Amino acid sequence: MLRLAMATNEETFERVRGSLADRGIAVDHVQTKERALRVSRGGNREAAKGADGEFDGFDAGFVYPSRLMEGAVVDARLSVPWVNDREAVLTSRNKAGVLAALDEAGLPTPRTTLVSNPVDEAVVAEAVEPFSYPVVVKPNSATRGVGVATAGDLDSLLGVVDYLNLVHDYRATGDKSYLIQEFLPDARDYRAMVVDGAYVGAVERELPADAVEEGRWKHNVHRGAAATGVDLPDRARELAERTAEVLGIDYLGVDILTTDGRLVINETNARPTVDAATKYEPDFYDRLAGLIERTATRG
Repeated sequence: MLRLAMATNEETFERVRGSLADRGIAVDHVQTKERALRVSRGGNREAAKGADGEFDGFDAGFVYPSRLMEGAVVDARLSVPWVNDREAVLTSRNKAGVLAALDEAGLPTPRTTLVSNPVDEAVVAEAVEPFSYPVVVKPNSATRGVGVATAGDLDSLLGVVDYLNLVHDYRATGDKSYLIQEFLPDARDYRAMVVDGAYVGAVERELPADAVEEGRWKHNVHRGAAATGVDLPDRARELAERTAEVLGIDYLGVDILTTDGRLVINETNARPTVDAATKYEPDFYDRLAGLIERTATRG
């Protein structure tokens, strides 16, 4: 039986292990964070090897750890190929880089400008001139809707930027960029899944009615939205598949917004949460198992 090292033990881990076991793939969790990791084993490598036994016997990894520093150590210890390696995770995490690549390939995206701090307020004011208010302001590499805000006028925008400047002023902050993006009111929010180049299902993420009445608009599941399985039209499926092709990522969540007849690709996620199997196409796990097996052969 092929053995898969999984760098998460949250929802996806519990949901996939049974279905993958049915297809000859044993899934085990490898803890990559909130622990001590042996980096150097000293002169006697054989004597120290027993301490690293948790990393032995794997054929592939799924997917590269979210914390890249710890991930590099675990990667060295496991010494296996990954379904979505470090490069794939970094590519998807760079929201501006993804949108630039997709726009260059002719795929529809929201109007977006990247601001790289530090800049004067005049630069921010000039950057927002082509937009209509309200605008969306978001960190370039955050996930789960963290730090995303709307601004209804220039003063509000500069106030949000002030908070970003406080964060970016910290010397150890790696990514000192953020996006100004057009706001798409009343947009429906879909997460399409692509495995090994093929669309394999989608969910619509929707806030409860009372949350919408309170003025909330972020459709992140981690912020209370519900994910319901949906059957996307052919055009949306094609956009999801083309996105994965352009980025060169085998296992990808593609966030698509639709409003006023527009379909736009908003973000991607190379570490997407797997939802219940009933929300995907019948061949979802067959395709996922095939991708894992093909990845393992590279090792």
